[in-house]
Amino acid sequence: MADQTRQSPTAGERIRLLLVDDEEGYLNVLSNRLGKRGMDVVRARSGAEAIQILRRQEFDVSVLDLRMEDMDGIEVLRIFKKMAPTLMVIMLTGHGSEKAARDGIALGAFGYLSKPCDISELVARIQEACRSRKITGSPPAGTSGV
Repeated sequence: MADQTRQSPTAGERIRLLLVDDEEGYLNVLSNRLGKRGMDVVRARSGAEAIQILRRQEFDVSVLDLRMEDMDGIEVLRIFKKMAPTLMVIMLTGHGSEKAARDGIALGAFGYLSKPCDISELVARIQEACRSRKITGSPPAGTSGV
């Protein structure tokens, strides 16, 4: 497992982001857009792939799709929190699954956003998660999404 002891990036450092979604087109577009906004984005097309990547690399934030074919995002979140307790996780959910996203908050996710979300809103949320990690070292309890 990668060492997860580094604090959040300081001014001028790029945010290390693990982006997890099984919709490949969406994943590619979102990855490119976040990369242009100063983030080092690593893409995972499944929950299993994301877990394998997290074993090798450390990240500041993960944006995690709630519904994927191989694994439920809540299940992936539970594994992420055991592997890297200070990793900030933002759940990304399509329509009809906001209750599950709220369940993710209860399990330690930083917040959630509904698909499709505005890129500026997502970037702001990722930056907020990094600031929170830097200040507290862990997500604040009860942080909610949209």
